[in-house]
Amino acid sequence: MNGPDSEGGLASVRYIVDDVQEAIDFYTTQLGFLVLSAVPPAFADLVRGTLRLLLSGPTSLGARATPGDAASAGRNRIHLVVDDLQAERERLERAGVPMRSGIITGPGGRQFLIADPAGNLIELFTPAEPE
Repeated sequence: MNGPDSEGGLASVRYIVDDVQEAIDFYTTQLGFLVLSAVPPAFADLVRGTLRLLLSGPTSLGARATPGDAASAGRNRIHLVVDDLQAERERLERAGVPMRSGIITGPGGRQFLIADPAGNLIELFTPAEPE
């Protein structure tokens, strides 16, 4: 196993998507990711801060290695911190991004969920103000 610097200090998450180009457009336009490399329709490697997001289309090795009974999007999600949760929600609603929850407030902060074009969940979160 490689050490923490093997990916340049990035945490990597793989999402299986139906359409790599559609997913690239969504993540770059709506959520501010940058493209490191892309080979649609198979694969794309995106980054936002220290999060590396690997998008695997149906022909990619990552998707082909996924068991058939795990083919649908799951309950796990990436977690993106935003400064103004309400403004971000309004912007995404205007862009037609599917909302998967309302804004929920808890002891740690506030959050809501959206879905990418393949149905993968994304959590947008603003931490609670320190007392």
